[in-house]
Amino acid sequence: MPDNQQYTILVCEGTGCVSGKSNEIRQVLEQEIAELGLKNVKVDFTGCHGFCEQGPIAIIEPGGIFYTHLTVGDVPEIIQSHLIEGKPIERLFFRDPVDQRAIPLYKDINFYSKQQRIILRNCGHINPEKIEDYISRDGYQSLKKALLEMTPLQIIEEIKKSGLRGRGGAGFSTGLKWEFCQKEQSDIKYMICNADEGDPGAFMDRSIMEADPHTVIEGMSIAAYAIGASEGYIYIRAEYPLAVKRLKMALKQSEEKGFLGNKILGSDFSFKINVNEGAGAFVCGEETALMASIEGKRGMPRSRPPFPAQSGLWGKPTTINNVKSLATVPVIISKGADWYINIGTEKSKGTAVFALTGKIANSGLVEVPMGITLREIIYEIGGGLIGGKDFKAVQTGGPSGGCLPASALDLPVDYEQLAAAGSIMGSGGMIVADTGTCMVDLARYFLSFTQAESCGKCVMCREGTLQMLKLLEDITKGKGKPEDIDLLSELAKAIQAGSLCALGGTAPNPVLTTIRYFRDEYEAHINEKRCPAAACKSLITFHILPDKCQGCGICARGCPVNAISGDKRMIYVIDNDKCIKCGTCLDVCPTRFNAVTKVSGEKPLTPEKPIPVGSWQKSRTEEI
Repeated sequence: MPDNQQYTILVCEGTGCVSGKSNEIRQVLEQEIAELGLKNVKVDFTGCHGFCEQGPIAIIEPGGIFYTHLTVGDVPEIIQSHLIEGKPIERLFFRDPVDQRAIPLYKDINFYSKQQRIILRNCGHINPEKIEDYISRDGYQSLKKALLEMTPLQIIEEIKKSGLRGRGGAGFSTGLKWEFCQKEQSDIKYMICNADEGDPGAFMDRSIMEADPHTVIEGMSIAAYAIGASEGYIYIRAEYPLAVKRLKMALKQSEEKGFLGNKILGSDFSFKINVNEGAGAFVCGEETALMASIEGKRGMPRSRPPFPAQSGLWGKPTTINNVKSLATVPVIISKGADWYINIGTEKSKGTAVFALTGKIANSGLVEVPMGITLREIIYEIGGGLIGGKDFKAVQTGGPSGGCLPASALDLPVDYEQLAAAGSIMGSGGMIVADTGTCMVDLARYFLSFTQAESCGKCVMCREGTLQMLKLLEDITKGKGKPEDIDLLSELAKAIQAGSLCALGGTAPNPVLTTIRYFRDEYEAHINEKRCPAAACKSLITFHILPDKCQGCGICARGCPVNAISGDKRMIYVIDNDKCIKCGTCLDVCPTRFNAVTKVSGEKPLTPEKPIPVGSWQKSRTEEI
């Protein structure tokens, strides 16, 4: 080991990395370092870094060496080579998906270096189970400043001036929401953190609560002081057990340190936070349904007015903010609104956190300034599409968002621009699709989710989305009719107008935007009984190309239903009456042959039964 070199190994223990046994890696590191008596090495863990697909990951300081895809078997080499000999291990470095360069330093990886982390400022850099780590990074200083140096009205004015808008999806002014509640006269007021994150592919709120729970508590306490609330609730889905565990630990630590409870920091302000675990109903992300759930009722939205600020939880004035909104508050109070308004666009200030997923090379959590283009997010931070494939669409805003085409890649990402294009910011989901994605089937998938999650209270949402779903299912099966496209649009508009809450009001967005930008795909499914992406099972067939088949038999051995016949040195044939279209034959065929093809529409010419390799070319030549 280099003379007196002090090392700290920070192992990620967010949900993604823990699923890859990162906690076992940390334990083995601690055990072997102790056995070797390496006094200059400290092992600790952090929450999610956001780069989940690279996990399990670890950072070794000093230097910020970033290791990816770790296993327990890598521990001896890390100790011997890096810690004892001072030689970092190149095979464990992150590799750029474009040029395959090995990049050792955290700060040099585009996925991180091109972000602007405000909400995620501590994620991956502190131990979320130690309040001392949060305090060491100026944690709870904003609460101290708010309670001892500012009045509630001054805090509200600062948040209004910052331009902070709700990060849960609606984008309403956070400061105005606080002001409405603060003006209400009541003996009791409530502050609620909406952590009921249920979008497919979204994990922003979960990762923040796992990696930096104290920032949510601090932001929530500042908000409670500003509106005059004495009690709060964090409504979090029970499917997030690690986030629930760390939130409860953080709440206990905060109370012990005097940041929660009676007369906080010697002020006259007292505040208590409860954790309420939801059962996973997507509709409970809606404010009024969420409050009904906390009250022990079925989670169903109600009409407004009265708004929660007037009559919310148990009929008392209530403010509800998203995890990301509250995590931003301590930074604004610390650095000031004048600093914050320089980030983002004229109407959309600050940063947004997206869960970048789908057919993207670098998937994970990204935090970027409002106004950045989709192209910058997808290609510079995301590294482009997997395998260098062509981009087709990006779906923003979760299941209620819209699907935007390649022509929208240079669209600035903010509330107004996305809405004009037919999509929404939503809570931050961003799913990338390549040319192998069927846009009709993608719209069917998202509508199936929102239809299943409808609480059933509104007839238009309950029945309208069901009828739209049936139409989409028929189209993907080649059973659609030309008038179905206009009928889908008509139903969508009726559902938007007749739904009580945003779940129903925005559910048609994926359908409307795919019709708007990819109408030709709908028409191909209906008029030609063809899926242009060759993705809809009912409209595809698999074939073995006789001029490429080498008679190896790998496809036949992999077929789960014995739909492929042939023998050694014979051209194999697929029986499409038996084929279940699982795609195994395509997956296992050696890439040097590429003998299996998937088509929708015109089928290639193939023999009716197995024939010797080479005889096909000969027979075809003789026919000509």
